[in-house]
Amino acid sequence: MIRLEPARFVKSAGRKEEFVRDDRPLVVFAGKSNVGKSSVINCLLGRKNLARVGSAPGKTTNINYFLVGESVWFVDLPGYGYAKVPQAERDRWGRLMEDFFAESERISLGVQIVDGRHAPTALDIQMNELFIRCGCPRVVAANKWDKLKKSEMEPNLARIRETLELGEDTLLTPFSAEKRTGREALLGAISAQV
Repeated sequence: MIRLEPARFVKSAGRKEEFVRDDRPLVVFAGKSNVGKSSVINCLLGRKNLARVGSAPGKTTNINYFLVGESVWFVDLPGYGYAKVPQAERDRWGRLMEDFFAESERISLGVQIVDGRHAPTALDIQMNELFIRCGCPRVVAANKWDKLKKSEMEPNLARIRETLELGEDTLLTPFSAEKRTGREALLGAISAQV
């Protein structure tokens, strides 16, 4: 298992010149603006507010780098979708993502976070396809799992797996940042790649 301490925010990159480029592995977290990426990162690290959690979606506007155990980068990408921001800002995010994924050979693992209560959106599918094109290993965390009824759980997992066309070799784990469900499974998957 990877060492989680110390964990610290290092920098926020708004341009490709500011990207972190060293020999440490990159674990990249991606998801919709309101899916709870920051909460998932905080849960994994056992911290409350290391990654900023906002009351309104779209708080992450740059690429945020967290150094974990001095040996691996957790990279929080800007959320896609819902955020109520001007089109010019959304265009900037798009260019930033293009620049980031142009260096995809540096990504050790992609962690895509989807809302476990709903079918993946068209933007979730696009993000999944981007990870596939990059050729990096990936896992999918179905967040907000504590909000589901027991009868919804298996059908929702099946729907996510089918919509994203996940092979049996791709980990799809139920996750609840609030209840810490799926934390060990996700940490295990991260540890296996870094």
